Amino acid sequence: MLTRRNLFLSAAAGAAAGPLWAAGTNDPAAAPVELGDDGLHKQPWFLDSFLELGDDLQMAAESGRNLMVLWEQNGCPYCRELHHVNFQRPEIVDYIEAHYDVIQLDMFGAREVLGFDGQALEERRLAEKWFVNFTPTTILFHRDNAGAGSLRAAETFRLPGYLKPFHYLSALEYVETGDFRNQPFQRHLQDKFERLREQGIDPDVW
Repeated sequence: MLTRRNLFLSAAAGAAAGPLWAAGTNDPAAAPVELGDDGLHKQPWFLDSFLELGDDLQMAAESGRNLMVLWEQNGCPYCRELHHVNFQRPEIVDYIEAHYDVIQLDMFGAREVLGFDGQALEERRLAEKWFVNFTPTTILFHRDNAGAGSLRAAETFRLPGYLKPFHYLSALEYVETGDFRNQPFQRHLQDKFERLREQGIDPDVW
């Protein structure tokens, strides 16, 4: 399907210009986040992969799961925000662990990655090829796209830049449920808002 590459560009730019404080960022009860030798934040549920993305998507699909490729870089404040805010929310972590295999890539890294087209490139070259311009960038690949021979055929949805927890979880649901086939993401969000309000729930959109 066509990738909605620019859907969140304005939102990401707005976030980059905003303050870095956020609810939960300095919460003493939050789980500690490991910082790897590469300067990137780590999660215990990240996939230990050979970085052969076609095979990774195929293996995820065989388990009824989707693939997430998470692009980050050393010193990225909003990568830190993603780990210290979004990935501290049980509803987000539980959803990821239930439905996604997650591979972390370094926007300026030198590890070799085998792309969906069979071309082996260093992470930084693959980031250029994939037009990854923001960190964090989350790219979601639905299991039905296993076997795709190109990024265009494999990619389902892209989140360029940091998104707040409500919108981030909604994007994960958008792909997992297959609603991306039916309507734009903005409409998916509107429908979710309406359902929650009908239940008397005021959505926490922080």
